[in-house]
Amino acid sequence: MGAPVVHFEILGKNTTKLQKFFSTVFDWKIDTDNPIGYGLIKPQRDNSIGGGIGSAGKVKGYATFYIEVDDLDKTLLKIEKTAAKLLYPLPLFPIW
Repeated sequence: MGAPVVHFEILGKNTTKLQKFFSTVFDWKIDTDNPIGYGLIKPQRDNSIGGGIGSAGKVKGYATFYIEVDDLDKTLLKIEKTAAKLLYPLPLFPIW
């Protein structure tokens, strides 16, 4: 059996803005009650993972994660309402 993904991190320059974006779009509850304001995201369901949103420090921000949504088009519209934009047209990958 392969090793499961157990955590993800989203790191950037403006952690408050990142935390607000992901909380708004995906309804994540983000706990920042710690000395460095690192946002801990608890698993939303039994089959999901937790993660964190924090500062990238002096390096460029980055993230690696996968999010399952019920309705991709509806979610993309919600994302666009936050002033984000789609950089590449869909589908990015073949739909199986």
